[in-house]
Amino acid sequence: MVKELDEKIGTLPDHVGWRLWQASRAWQTEFAAAMRAAGHAWFSEARAGLLGHIPRNGTRQSELIERAATSKQAVQQLLDGLEAEGVLERFPDPRDGRGKLVRYTRKGLDALRDGDRIKLQIERGYIDRIGEQRFAALMDALRSLDAGRADASEEASEPE
Repeated sequence: MVKELDEKIGTLPDHVGWRLWQASRAWQTEFAAAMRAAGHAWFSEARAGLLGHIPRNGTRQSELIERAATSKQAVQQLLDGLEAEGVLERFPDPRDGRGKLVRYTRKGLDALRDGDRIKLQIERGYIDRIGEQRFAALMDALRSLDAGRADASEEASEPE
């Protein structure tokens, strides 16, 4: 029975989701390695996933938990580590004594600036590999896919 199933599976389809996932993973790995090479030894993909949800001027910790779409405990653990590394700081929200605000320290802002530079370096590497026209077309296509997703979610949330 198992042998029959194995023989019927064949090869998996080469689909856009798989290609997007692979490209995203390769980009994340390259970015994280470059950040560590730039002197940010504390940088990891998990921490980057959280930092991407924190605006440069900071945010409420409760909003961060919602944006990150992960458990309160996971966010807390990542924040504890980033605070211990001196990347972020937390302090009481003056508008709500129970809440906390999260903001970048000087070290965190320096890392963001390095991250911006590294992202552009990675893009230049992509342009060198596939050419300016193909890269521009890729960016246009990705923007269109993202805009289509936003349009679809707006339509789904409209009352009938």
